[in-house]
Amino acid sequence: MDSFSHISIAEVAALPDDAVIVDIRDPQSYALAHMPKAAPLNNDNFATFIDATPKDAQVVVVCYHGVSSQQAAQVIVQQGFTNVYSMDGGFEAWRLSQPIVSNT
Repeated sequence: MDSFSHISIAEVAALPDDAVIVDIRDPQSYALAHMPKAAPLNNDNFATFIDATPKDAQVVVVCYHGVSSQQAAQVIVQQGFTNVYSMDGGFEAWRLSQPIVSNT
């Protein structure tokens, strides 16, 4: 793969448990809310991620709205990864797709 692919929220939900989801939003936004299994990815831990993640792992990059994740996904591909996706719509689309839970 010379480039990343796009993936929908529904397709992400159907990925196997060993898929790697990385959230490139700022640390405060990540701390407030993030997708299950999503790990934060930033400049501070990028090298560790590259070294620790198998190059053939399914990697899904998530940002706010699905724009910045495309550039980040391409950078990950350039590091030798072969199965990289940018999630369309980003975290906000995922958040809006979740059922509303009432405490009443």
